[in-house]
Amino acid sequence: MREGSVRQGVHPRYPLIEDKVQAGIMAHIRAEAGPVSRARLNEALNSSRGKITAEVRRLIEAGLLVEEGFADSEGGRRSSLLGIPYSAGMIAAIDIGATSIDVALTRLGSELVAHRGVPTDVRDGPRPVIDRVKALLAELLEERMARAQDVLAIGVGVPGPVEHASGRLTVPPIMPGWDQFPMREAFAGEYVAPVFVDNDVNIMALGEHWGGVAKGVDDIIFVKIGTGIGSGIIVGGRLHRGAQGCAGDFGHICVNPDGPLCLCGNTGCLEAMAAAPAIVLEAERCAREGESQPLMALLQEKGELSMKDVGESARRGDYCALTVIRKSGKLIGQTLAAAVNVLNPSMIVIGGGVSRLGNALLAEIRSAVYQRSLPLATRNLPIVMSELDDVAGVVGASEMAAKGVLSFADR
Repeated sequence: MREGSVRQGVHPRYPLIEDKVQAGIMAHIRAEAGPVSRARLNEALNSSRGKITAEVRRLIEAGLLVEEGFADSEGGRRSSLLGIPYSAGMIAAIDIGATSIDVALTRLGSELVAHRGVPTDVRDGPRPVIDRVKALLAELLEERMARAQDVLAIGVGVPGPVEHASGRLTVPPIMPGWDQFPMREAFAGEYVAPVFVDNDVNIMALGEHWGGVAKGVDDIIFVKIGTGIGSGIIVGGRLHRGAQGCAGDFGHICVNPDGPLCLCGNTGCLEAMAAAPAIVLEAERCAREGESQPLMALLQEKGELSMKDVGESARRGDYCALTVIRKSGKLIGQTLAAAVNVLNPSMIVIGGGVSRLGNALLAEIRSAVYQRSLPLATRNLPIVMSELDDVAGVVGASEMAAKGVLSFADR
């Protein structure tokens, strides 16, 4: 890491990337997730050998690349290997959920080096939550003997619609007090690093596409089922945000016009009928009406039920708990089938806290999708559980921030 102080709001290392060739070099090496030979780099990039050599030299001088020995000989002169050194700097990755926050530090090459998650209620409002995020980030930096100046970029995921251009939340249904909160500016006092903000499901989709079960799959739908329901859509290997950044918010598709009131103000939304609060509410109804003795006993003992209680009862074979979970899975699958018919993905990945309810939920989602989608669209369509689970958000936030700080736009 080059020494230097932060003064007058300008970091001595910015901008990190000076042209499109440098951006292409860094993107290719990061995608390989390991050292890349100069020969392979020359083959992969659409630029002259001399230009690539010159830009590699500049990136090495900037501390963003380092030579790491030589590739195996292919009959001629051995090509040197290029990699991203640990000293290049760190990415701060933040995943704010409805009931928890996760903060992580990764290397510029996206290797996860520190991670911590704590319960937090997003309804407490932006200032208390962001203060907790900053405290966790400061703790992780201190543990790694790093400083705020070592943070090259900050990626943040939030459980609500984000206007991509401004990075501000826009009328988030489950986040009272967060509308138009200036997320980027919230970190400006402590960090000079640029801040990239997106919906939490989008960053989870990026995480699975970068290093999870969907790695290398160009067309996926990632579905998060938790306190809310949303999806991240990747088309042709790129995240599809839509015109304003709110693509994929299918939790607010109406599945029953006469259904319950949703937090968004409409009635009968999928989220209001199939997300965690709806599952718990239906389980409590079963308990109060005596349809499930195990759930009734838990409700009498605790005064309220949790998702964990419903899941444990289902795993023990309780009919009512299983019925509630299957109903949720069927509604999600039926709604998802419409997205399959429109987008024709190669894979669907299911994540979020409710996904941990297990096979009963996943089986119903699969059944509904396969039954209601076009046969051609589901002929080779796997519907699988998230591989990254709790770290999908921070992995995706890191990838979003790293791509952002290593991209080049004509200035």
